[in-house]
Amino acid sequence: MLSFPDVAERMGVSLNAVKQFVSEHKLLAIRTEDGLVVPEEALDGTLPVKHLMGVLTLLHDAGYSPEEAYAWLTTEDASLPGTPFQALHENRATEVKRRAQALAF
Repeated sequence: MLSFPDVAERMGVSLNAVKQFVSEHKLLAIRTEDGLVVPEEALDGTLPVKHLMGVLTLLHDAGYSPEEAYAWLTTEDASLPGTPFQALHENRATEVKRRAQALAF
C-alpha cells in the first residue's frame, strides 16, 4: 500500500493531482487504519494500470465501495485465471470489464 505522497512522487504529480485521480475513479484508494492508501497493484510503474478507470467506474456504478472494489480486484478467479488486477496488468481488460459490468445487473 502506498500513501498519497508516495503515489504523487512515483507518478511525478502533485498531491492534489492524486486526490483528483481518486475522485475521478482513475485511481483506487482504500481506507485503512493508516488513512487513505493506494494499493500498489493500481499502478503500472508511474501510471495507473491501463483500463483501471473503466473498471472502477463500472464497480462504482454497481454500488461497490472502494474497499469492496479492492476486494473484487484482488480475489482469485480460476476462469480468468488469476485476479482481475493481474488480468489488467497483463492487458486482458475486456473480460475484466465484462465481469464488472455484469455485477450491476
